[in-house]
Amino acid sequence: MAAFAEGTPCWVDASLPDVEAGKRFYGELFGWTFSSGSREYGGYTQAYSQGRNVAALAPKPDGRMPTVWGIYLATADAYACAARIRAHGGQMVMDPQPVGPYGTAALAADPGGAVFGLWQPGTHDGFEAHGEPFTYCWAELYTRARDAVDVFYANVFGYVPEDQDDDGSGVEYRLWSPPGSPPGAETAVLGRSLITDAFPEIMPAHFLAYFAVPDCDRSVETVRRLGGRVTAEPFDTPYGRIAVVADNQGAVFALLSENPGRPPAQPPA
Repeated sequence: MAAFAEGTPCWVDASLPDVEAGKRFYGELFGWTFSSGSREYGGYTQAYSQGRNVAALAPKPDGRMPTVWGIYLATADAYACAARIRAHGGQMVMDPQPVGPYGTAALAADPGGAVFGLWQPGTHDGFEAHGEPFTYCWAELYTRARDAVDVFYANVFGYVPEDQDDDGSGVEYRLWSPPGSPPGAETAVLGRSLITDAFPEIMPAHFLAYFAVPDCDRSVETVRRLGGRVTAEPFDTPYGRIAVVADNQGAVFALLSENPGRPPAQPPA
């Protein structure tokens, strides 16, 4: 049986101008340790929490590429998934290609322009730990193309949707669960929100990765001390306390404390 159901986030990596600086930042923020980086795979550097694979840092091969945290969705067949992506209005940024014995990777863009990865496992399934302190715990898609992306992800990954009640923000929020699952927060693997007029016009569609921490406020102070910035100050939700931050090279991510692994509410603009 596959370690991750089809369409489930199974890996994250940060594309950075300076991997050594990233190791210092995330090593202090999350207590991660790192591999020495593989020359064969362009200096791709694995990150570990208590000795378990939790993420990676990758040097940007081109300075014009964005400094971002990327989300990879699990698939049993990257080539078939790429065909579904094309058939339903998406685009392939990078066609599926083997990564040694570890698996097959690809990059795609949905009809709203949000980029995501595909990972078909070989010897590397993905996360060895997630949903616990200092590891990945959740992801959200932010888009302006609501209807198009809802249809796209339903067709490509078979997600089961559940719309959340309006929390008073006026912004709708949808949870996606893997095919065959009952809809709801207990089974959801992704959230879909909207880029409203409250956000900057230049903000592109994107995925946001969340990392679980024991104390959101303390982690935010560490981000500041290490030269990062805070996009959204810590705030409370029914699922925990959340902040949106950027590292000292500009890669944006979110912090979640109290209830890791549960879908958070819409962050404020």
